[in-house]
Amino acid sequence: MYRLPLVLFSIIAAATVGIAPAKPVERDDTLIRQVVSEESREDDLVLGAERHFSDFKLRFGKAYATPEEHDYRLGVFKENLLRAKLHQQLDPSAVHGVTKFSDLSPEEFRRKFLGLKRLRLPADANKAPVLPTEDLPTDFDWRDRGAVTGVKDQGACGSCWSFSAAGALEGAHFLSTGELVSLSEQQLVDCDHECDPEERGACDSGCSGGLMTTAFEYTLKAGGLEREEDYPYTATDRGSCKFDKSKIAASVSNFSVVSLDEEQIAANLVKNGPLAVGINAVYMQTYIGGVSCPYICSKNLDHGVLLVGYGSAGYAPIRFKEKPFWIIKNSWGQNWGENGYYKICRGRNICGVDSMVSTVAAIHTTAH
Repeated sequence: MYRLPLVLFSIIAAATVGIAPAKPVERDDTLIRQVVSEESREDDLVLGAERHFSDFKLRFGKAYATPEEHDYRLGVFKENLLRAKLHQQLDPSAVHGVTKFSDLSPEEFRRKFLGLKRLRLPADANKAPVLPTEDLPTDFDWRDRGAVTGVKDQGACGSCWSFSAAGALEGAHFLSTGELVSLSEQQLVDCDHECDPEERGACDSGCSGGLMTTAFEYTLKAGGLEREEDYPYTATDRGSCKFDKSKIAASVSNFSVVSLDEEQIAANLVKNGPLAVGINAVYMQTYIGGVSCPYICSKNLDHGVLLVGYGSAGYAPIRFKEKPFWIIKNSWGQNWGENGYYKICRGRNICGVDSMVSTVAAIHTTAH
């Protein structure tokens, strides 16, 4: 009989002594194969780390100001090779290895590239009504229906919440008007300081983090968001608010919080467009592709993303058979994950992906 605690103990023990991870999905990328292949023991990884590091710097255009900084980053990189190996063992249905974040410590990664705050829900947030679920499609993807803009890049700014909120409104506006408009995250970063008056430090605060529902509250009060091209993204929160109400391209009519029930999440996705979602991003720093379905993952949410679809049968180890999964649009550019996307399995609220889901509806307006 399959017993999870025993498997987890074996996996962690294996990572400690250097037993090889499960074989990853076949890829052309030799760097990734070298890092997570069956043949790579931990001592081999560390011994070959400088070669891997040279490949990493070349591939991602990395340069360091001083020899000391270079040596420090090499040390962090070595640690992340081992973390990627452990993640491969804890999450064998995905592929883990070297990513553009492999020279960042987990703390640096959280500070610069996450940014979800656990705040109270705004007073204007409704509970989404219960929807029928019996006729839901087996597979569904809003990218195929024109409701999703291209993958964007938040840069080294904890503004994930603004990309999640803007992406949900982009989809809602498309459903309302038939027009796909890329909306301004920078407006949210510069202008949205919406707060819960009963909670200290509970403001949306640019690169220091925020919450999608609070961003919807701001957008409702402000009247809407401008186009990306009219208010472009700068990856910094040091500028002043430049919002021009005459250039509003999409407006919020209401927003709702969806229950933990996965069938209700799927039903809301199909009916209302892409959904703003919170997730624990611990496995995302080393993620390359496949369906992420880790044996263990905290539900402490630290990253805002956009749920755009779901699939019925992703690759998984034989003990799991075929795994249904969510399709997540991220905001770290197309050179991360599966061209900027993340797949995570459905069924057990993995990494808290079902815990903070919200939907927004748009007013029918004509974009300028």
